[in-house]
Amino acid sequence: MNSISFTISSACVKTWVVTLLLIHFGSNLKAQTTDIELLEKINLNRNKNLDPLWSGLSYSVTPSIILFPATMIIYQLKTKDSAQAYKTKLVCGTVIISAVIATSLKYSIQRPRPYITYSNLDENTESTSPSFPSGHTSAAFSLATSLSVAYPKWYVIVPAYTWASGAAYSRLTLGAHYPSDVLAGAIIGSGSAWLSLKLNHWINKRSSKKRPNEN
Repeated sequence: MNSISFTISSACVKTWVVTLLLIHFGSNLKAQTTDIELLEKINLNRNKNLDPLWSGLSYSVTPSIILFPATMIIYQLKTKDSAQAYKTKLVCGTVIISAVIATSLKYSIQRPRPYITYSNLDENTESTSPSFPSGHTSAAFSLATSLSVAYPKWYVIVPAYTWASGAAYSRLTLGAHYPSDVLAGAIIGSGSAWLSLKLNHWINKRSSKKRPNEN
């Protein structure tokens, strides 16, 4: 069973990596057509009265990925609840994995921001890092997915993904990212939750195997 599980896990990781590469190279090949055309429709035809809403959603990502894990850590330390400890590790691990992958890809690929390449876009945010993938989107979806896995209730899942989707869309309305950047970010964030889940399972199995030998 372990070999089968490892084979399936390896296949999932390979599929995930290949999908991200296809999105990146596809976006390069079609940057003059589908990718930029969709961004122009969203960015240039937006309701400007909603700009404060989109800016708020965008700026909410960084404090959220700090506040939620920190709150979980504090709560777990106070309660000493083993079930809560597992959930805390899952969420914290997901956020960290997502950040590492997204940042590594950003500075490896070095894709310019869309408003740098296309001066007709209306830039509504200051972003100095490379464009691909969207770090805000990967962070938002890493938090939404890991919280949904840790607390599989509709009143957690619906608000979490509504917020993450809004944050992802805000990156387009603000002119900060191409649609392919946002799509890749969502895949990275969601996939990081899966990787964190697998990593936690592996750590727990190793810990449970070691305990009998310690007695």
